[in-house]
Amino acid sequence: MPETTSSTTEFSAERKYQLGRTWEDWPAYEAAAEGLRDYWYPVAWASEIGNSPYPVRLCATNILLMRDEQGTVRALHDRCAHRGVKLSQGVQHFPGTVSCPYHGWTYRLSDGELIAVITDGPQSRMCGRAGVRSFPAEERIGLVWVFVGDGTAHPLDAQLPEELASPPPFAVGGRIEDRSGDWRLFAENGFDEGHAKYLHRTSLWRTFKVMPTWNKIHIERHGRWLFRIEDERHWEADFPGLGRWTNKRWWKIRPRQEQGRMLGNTGGATRNDPYIQGLKLPGFASLSLPGVLRIAYPMFIHYEFYVPIEKGKTKYVGVMVQFKTGLGKYLFYLKYLLGIRWLFHGQFSGQDHWMVEQTDAPPERLYRPDISLIEWRKLFAQEHPFRERSVPALLPSVQPP
Repeated sequence: MPETTSSTTEFSAERKYQLGRTWEDWPAYEAAAEGLRDYWYPVAWASEIGNSPYPVRLCATNILLMRDEQGTVRALHDRCAHRGVKLSQGVQHFPGTVSCPYHGWTYRLSDGELIAVITDGPQSRMCGRAGVRSFPAEERIGLVWVFVGDGTAHPLDAQLPEELASPPPFAVGGRIEDRSGDWRLFAENGFDEGHAKYLHRTSLWRTFKVMPTWNKIHIERHGRWLFRIEDERHWEADFPGLGRWTNKRWWKIRPRQEQGRMLGNTGGATRNDPYIQGLKLPGFASLSLPGVLRIAYPMFIHYEFYVPIEKGKTKYVGVMVQFKTGLGKYLFYLKYLLGIRWLFHGQFSGQDHWMVEQTDAPPERLYRPDISLIEWRKLFAQEHPFRERSVPALLPSVQPP
């Protein structure tokens, strides 16, 4: 055997068992374990926030949510300036304030200003000399959103998926859940082309729906969104020396449309929601910063917001939106509460959580469908989509958690 052939064989054998590449080719991505700054994040259902402190953790920072006397949601750094006790353990003694449970340092909800120290009397010299940081907070689609950043917050409506900024009447169902696992891996999983048709073939949500065996895709960027475009869809395949693989079963509904662009990934539908159809999305799956997945189905759009709590921990915010009114709206709520919540946002989404928990990457060996992951990682090195100029994207440790 020629020496060159032997060298090639030895190289191939050695490379075969290497663990793979790290994330050093995407340094901004690798450094974003605690999240991205200068973005709005959904952190709670609006209905859960009242005049008692509600704690959340966002980008490794503790934040308190609470409504003031006008009913406006306010967000403060959940750390008393005195000794670092969590303000969310305190109470409201005076309208529009929150008092620390330790010594009664009392802060104004609207701006975090220290306006009274109960244990130091009405003339405390600390008033006006201390305070806690406040964060912009707003309500949309039934959720409370908090802006984490150093500068002036851009309009929340500019960051929402465009179809939700000024939508027709709609109904919302969803689940918010703190999950173990890296927020970046949750986003990769959501946009990953390969896993849905294989991992989720056993989900109850897909019991009666056939999914393709494998696809060929490409990624297109339109504005701030990455779209996953399916070029070929293969519903079964013959693997040499092994046999045939297919998701088709006698009890599953056959795809109405085997090729071409469609809403969803189970072969199209007899009709599509006119509002969703009118959006003319280039592909049914899309992803944008700071971790927003959009999956357009024929009759609803599913959104997943991967909210970084801290390194290795993510708040999963899954929202299903149907553009319904009247009886249709209430029927959706009924179907959601009786089935969809448990089948889709429960067991189906739980499979994703399971795999993110099990993912031990980097290192990794990427394959052809992982072009979706690579394009997602590249976004982190580009300009902030809601700023006119480039700004730092990473969240440094600028204050105690």
